[in-house]
Amino acid sequence: MKKLIVLLVAIALLLPAGSSFVSAQGGPFDGKTPEELFPNAIDDMERQSAWDALMAANLPDARDRFSGQKLTIGVLASGTRGVISGPVYFWREAFEAVTGAELEIIEIPFDQMLTTLTVDFSTNQNTYDAIINASWFYGDYISNGWIIPIDDYINAEGYPKWEPDKVAAPLRQLLQWEGKWYGVVNDGDTQMFYYRRDILEDPKWQAAYQEEMGEPMVVPPRTWQQVYKIAKFFNGKDWNGDGDPDDGISLHLKVGGQGFFHFMSLSAPFAITPAEGDDPTKVTKYDNIYWFDPDDMTPVINSPGHVKALEFLKELAATGSQSQFGWDLGEAWNNFLTGNAVLLFSWGDVGSLAQDPNSSTIKGKLGGAPIPCSEVWYDRETGQFVEDPENPNCVGNLVGASWHGVISSRSDNPDLAYYFLAMQATRPILFWNVVYGWTGVDPSSTTHLFPPAGEATVQDYVNAGYDAGDVESYITAYGQNLFNFPTTQTYLRIPGTPEYWNILDMRLAQAMVGELSPQEALDQVAQEWEEITDDIGRDYLLEIYQASIGYTPAE
Repeated sequence: MKKLIVLLVAIALLLPAGSSFVSAQGGPFDGKTPEELFPNAIDDMERQSAWDALMAANLPDARDRFSGQKLTIGVLASGTRGVISGPVYFWREAFEAVTGAELEIIEIPFDQMLTTLTVDFSTNQNTYDAIINASWFYGDYISNGWIIPIDDYINAEGYPKWEPDKVAAPLRQLLQWEGKWYGVVNDGDTQMFYYRRDILEDPKWQAAYQEEMGEPMVVPPRTWQQVYKIAKFFNGKDWNGDGDPDDGISLHLKVGGQGFFHFMSLSAPFAITPAEGDDPTKVTKYDNIYWFDPDDMTPVINSPGHVKALEFLKELAATGSQSQFGWDLGEAWNNFLTGNAVLLFSWGDVGSLAQDPNSSTIKGKLGGAPIPCSEVWYDRETGQFVEDPENPNCVGNLVGASWHGVISSRSDNPDLAYYFLAMQATRPILFWNVVYGWTGVDPSSTTHLFPPAGEATVQDYVNAGYDAGDVESYITAYGQNLFNFPTTQTYLRIPGTPEYWNILDMRLAQAMVGELSPQEALDQVAQEWEEITDDIGRDYLLEIYQASIGYTPAE
C-alpha cells in the first residue's frame, strides 16, 4: 500500500501546472472499478497505479459528443500485453467510458504493416481512423495525402491535454513534416549502450583487465574500439559465477530480427561527418549524410565508412555467442537480462525490462551510457579515413520506429481519433506507459528525463519500483543520447523505406555468416537500392528525400 501511495504522489507531481485530479464520482467513471477499467492488468499494483494515472489525467467527459461512435485503430501485432499494441488494449475500457464510443483494435504484423496500409488506402477500403505507426512511414503518408495535420486540435477545448513542447527536440521532428504536426507523441526511440555495472566497476575485474590488456578499463566505454576490447576480454570467462563461460556482448543477427537497426546506430560514427562552422547538424552534400547522395539519390551505403563499420561488427560478434546469428531481438535481450552477457546496445526497453523480475535477474546491476563514438571514421569529401582516439567522432541516433499515432485523412471520426491519441499522450498516462516496460513505450519527453535534459527525478522512477542506481544510469544516458551529441543520424522517411531496409537486412546477414564479404554485401545493397529508386522514380524520391532530411541543393 505504501508503494501505491508514493506512486500516486509521483504521478501528481508530474501533472502540468493547473491540472487537478478528476473524481470518479459523478463523471464518466462513476460506478466503475479498477477491475472493470483495467481487465488486462496482471496484479493489484499495476491496476491501482493505472487508476491513479487515469484520475490524474483529468480527461474531459466527451460522452455527449462521441457516444455511439466507433473508432478503428491499426496497431503493431503484439497482442494484449505486447509492445505498442498492449497499451492500446490496456486503456481501451477507460477510453470507452470517458467517450461512450467503441474502440476496435486491428493488429497488423510488423513485416506486413506498410503493405497492408498502402493497399487499404490505395483501394479506398479506408479501414482505419487512426494508426499507431512507425516514423519511417511518413514519406508514403505525406506524399499521398493519407494522414492529416493535427495543429488545429492541439490545445483545442474538449480534448485531453498533452505537451508538444515537452517532446525531446530530436524526436519532435519525427512527429512533424515541413513545419506541420502530424503525429501525437507516444514511444520515443534512440539506441544507447548497456553494461553490467557490478562487473565493470568491480576492482577485481578492473585489475584483471589491466593485467591482461595492458591498459586500464574505461568504464563506461566511450568508443566502439573500447567496447570491443572489453567484450573480447570478458568473452569466454565465467564472470557471473555460474560455472559456465559467459559472453562479452549480446547481438541479434537473424534476418527479420531487427539487427539492421543496430548496424545503423553502430555505423553512424564510422560514416557520418558533422558540418563545419557554427552548426554541426547542417546537412550538406557530404556532411550528416548516411543514406543517399542528396543531389542525385546515389546510395552511399557502400562507402568506405559503412564497410569499415560492418567489418568491425563482424569482429565484435566474435566476442559473443555463436547462437547470435540465429537470434532475434528478444533473444538477444533475454541473454543480457538473464545475466549471460556483459554488454549490449539497444533501445530504452532494456532499461525498464531490467527492473521486471519476470524478465530480468540483473536489477540493481545495470549500467547505461550514450551510444559509443568511433576513433576512426571516413570523410567522404576528402576521400580519406580520419583516426583520432583522443577526439572520437560522435553521432547520436533516432534509430527505431518511435511508434506514435496519426489520423487517417479518410476517417469519418477524426475528432474521436485525436481524443484517443491525445489521451495516451497526457503526462500521467504517458509516464505510466513509460515506466511499465512491457508496453514498449520508451522515454520521449523532457518529463521522462533527468536535468539538465529534463525535469524528472530519480525518485519518480524509484516510486514506480525502479532501482535507484539502475535508473540514474539508464535515464541519464538516454537523455545524453538525445541531447549531448554534436549531430544526429538522419532518419530515412521516403516511399520504399521498408523495401530498402529489407534488402539491407538480408545482405548484412549474409556478410555476418561469411556468405559475402562486407564490401560485397554493401555493394549489392547499393545496386539493389538503385533499382528500387529507378522503379519508384528518382526525381520523385529525390524531392521527398531532400525535404525529409532538410537539405537545400546548392545553386
